[in-house]
Amino acid sequence: MDTYEDPATWGPEPVRPRWSLALKFAATLLVAPLLCVLWTAAAVVLFVVSLFADGIAAVSEGFGRGYVKFTGDVLDGIARLGSWCVTWPELRHEGDAAYYRARVEKVVGNWTERASAPRQPKKARPPVECAIPRRDYRGVGGRYVAEVALAQGWELRPTDVRKEVRLWWSAASRPQDASVTDTARDS
Repeated sequence: MDTYEDPATWGPEPVRPRWSLALKFAATLLVAPLLCVLWTAAAVVLFVVSLFADGIAAVSEGFGRGYVKFTGDVLDGIARLGSWCVTWPELRHEGDAAYYRARVEKVVGNWTERASAPRQPKKARPPVECAIPRRDYRGVGGRYVAEVALAQGWELRPTDVRKEVRLWWSAASRPQDASVTDTARDS
């Protein structure tokens, strides 16, 4: 059975010991600035190298795509190094289900507001897909995210609830939106 179909994985995460969180928070205060400097330095170096690699990319499309993928992988890898970090709100509100419920409702509400905004001419379309990271719902579980999202018009997408809950704005696939775009295209 896939992870997104297993109901046991959709519950809240177990409460972490306070002492463990405090140690991770102290380590976060020391390591996070170093990770920020490392990420910035890598981004600058990759940008400078890309100026020279641009000449090769003009000849070879595969090289350009590969370099962009390499750049993304390097920067994402550095960002993942800090995945164990503990923030101040996590330290303060570990085990507080009411805090996490409010946090989930706020995050899903913000995505709903963005997705339901009318499309503006010459602007990017509103987002129709989003991912709510585990950090936002660990105290109440992915099931609560799904309940709040479904109540606001989102559809659940295949997801690994141990990392994030992926959602699709269901109003984006309604026929009325297609007729609006067809009318705008005909004009």
